[in-house]
Amino acid sequence: MLSALAQRRRFKDLTEQEILALAISSEEDDARIYRMYGESLRAEFPSSAAVFDEMAAEEDTHRERLIVEHQRRFGDVIPLIRREHVSGYYTRRPVWLVENLGIERIREEAANMERDAERFYLAAAKSTSDAGTRKLLGDLAAAEAGHNQKAIDLEHEHLTDEHIDDEAKAAHRQFVLTYVQPGLAGLMDGSVSTLAPIFATAFATEDPMTTLQVGLAASIGAGISMGFTEAASDDGQISGRGSPVKRGVATGVMTTLGGLGHALPYLIPHFWTATVIALIIVFVELWAITWIQNKYMDTPFFRAAFQVVVGGALVFAAGALIGAG
Repeated sequence: MLSALAQRRRFKDLTEQEILALAISSEEDDARIYRMYGESLRAEFPSSAAVFDEMAAEEDTHRERLIVEHQRRFGDVIPLIRREHVSGYYTRRPVWLVENLGIERIREEAANMERDAERFYLAAAKSTSDAGTRKLLGDLAAAEAGHNQKAIDLEHEHLTDEHIDDEAKAAHRQFVLTYVQPGLAGLMDGSVSTLAPIFATAFATEDPMTTLQVGLAASIGAGISMGFTEAASDDGQISGRGSPVKRGVATGVMTTLGGLGHALPYLIPHFWTATVIALIIVFVELWAITWIQNKYMDTPFFRAAFQVVVGGALVFAAGALIGAG
C-alpha cells in the first residue's frame, strides 16, 4: 500500500501536457459513469435515465474540446495518466456501490462528481501558462459549476410532475419489496417463533445462562435458515422483488435481531429480573411489527395488532406452559 502511494505523482509536479491528459481521461470516465447510471435506471426510471444520458453527452463534448487543445499544443499522442496515478486526486466510488442505494443517492453522487471536477479545473487553470489552455480550463470549470443547474434543467425537460410522482412511487415500492417485506418477515419469525423455545427453557430451568444459550442458538439458527430460504426462494427476475442477496441479508439479520431481543436479557444473572425485561422487550417487538405493517404494508392497524399480538401471546403461552409443566 505504501509503495503504491509512493509511486503516485503529485499534482503540482504534473506537466501541462499531463494535466490535459488527466482531464481527458477524467471526462471519459465520468461520461461512462453517467451512462452506467442511466442504464441502471432505465427499466424503472426511464425519464431519469434520459437525464444521465444527456449529462454523459455533455462530458463527451468536454473531452473532445480537451483533445483538440492537446493536439494544438502537443500533438496526437496523449500520455496515459488517470486519477489513481495522482496523489490526492479525487476518486470516484464504484458504480455498483452507488446504484444499489437508490435514485436519490445516485443524484447526490452526480452532484458531488460535478463539484470535484470544478475544483480540478480551477486548480488546473492556475497551473498553465498558455492563454488558450487557461481559457479552456476556466470555461470547463464554469461549465462544471453550472452542471447542477444543467441537471435541474434536464430534469424539468424530461421529468414532469407525473414522472417524478411515478418514480417516487416505484422507488418506494422497490424499497418495500427488497428490504421492508423480507425484513418484516424475518422480524416476525425471529420475534414470535423463538418465544416458545426461549421461554420454555426459561420456565423449565430457571437458569439464565441456559436460557441465553438456547436463545442464541435459536436466534442465530433461525436467522441463517430464514436468510438462505429467502435468497433461494426467488431470484427477483420475474417478481421484481430485487436482489436475492439483499433480501436474504435483510431477512436473516432481522430474524436474528428479533430473537436476540428477548434472549439477551438473560445475560442478567437474576432469573426473574431477566424474564420481566425479556417480556417487556417482547411487548415492544410485537408493537413495532404492528407499526411497520401499518406504515409500509398498508395493513389496518387493529388487524395487524390482532394478528401479531394475539399470535405472539399464543406462542408465548405455549412455551411457558410446556416449560412450567
